[in-house]
Amino acid sequence: MGTQVSLHLRGDRVDTDPAVEPAVAAAFGDLRAADELFSTYRPGSQVSAIRRGELPRDRRHPWVAEVVALCEEARDRTDGYFDPWRLPGGFDPSGLVKGWATEKAAARLAGLGGYDHYLNAGGDITARVHGSRAPAWRVGVQDPADPAAFLAVLELRTGGLATSGSAARGPHIVDPHTGSHPGGLLAVTVTGPTLRWADVFATAAFARGGDVARWVAARAPGYEVAALARAP
Repeated sequence: MGTQVSLHLRGDRVDTDPAVEPAVAAAFGDLRAADELFSTYRPGSQVSAIRRGELPRDRRHPWVAEVVALCEEARDRTDGYFDPWRLPGGFDPSGLVKGWATEKAAARLAGLGGYDHYLNAGGDITARVHGSRAPAWRVGVQDPADPAAFLAVLELRTGGLATSGSAARGPHIVDPHTGSHPGGLLAVTVTGPTLRWADVFATAAFARGGDVARWVAARAPGYEVAALARAP
C-alpha cells in the first residue's frame, strides 16, 4: 500500500498467549493480499487490470467485487466528491481500500478475547478497547504546517480515525467534479464507528472543502471532523 503498518495489542497475557501470533500473522497476511489485489503500482494487480480494461466482472476476486460495490455507495453518499472512476489514470479505489483492508485485517483479532488493539496503516487507524475502565488509545494528529507539532491529540476507544491531506504525499487528492487538486485545506481528520467510512469521508471532505464539519455530520451520522487545518 506504499505505507507503514503497525499493530499494537494490550492485555495481561499478550506476550504468552499462543493464539496471539497466528492472529497477528493472519492480519498482516490479509493486508498483503489486499495490496496484491488493489495496488495501482503493481501491473499484475486486479485493479491495474481493471484500469487497462482487461478484467471482466465475472473474473474479479470477491474482495474486488465488494470494494467496487462500496465505491459505488461511497460516490452516492459523498455527492460525488469520492469517485474512484473519475481520477487520473482510471479507476483508483485507494481512498477506500486502505481503511477497508485495515478493518478486515483487524477482524482477525476479534477472537483474542480481552485484548485491546490499535492497527495503524499510514495514519489511518482502527481500534478497539474492551471494557469501560480500560484507557482509550491516544492518537497524535500531525500538524501539516509543522511536522514536529501536533494538530490535535485525540482519544479513540472503538472505531476508526482517518486523515486526508497533502503534507505527506503532496497534492494527490483530486476533486472529481473539476479534475483539479483542491487548495482550501491542508488536512482533515474524521472519526466514527468504522474506519472505512471515516477514510472515505476524510478524502471526500478534503476534496470538497468549505464547511466540511457540517457536511460530514449531515452525510454520515455518527462521524465527525475531529481535526482540521485550513490553507493560509
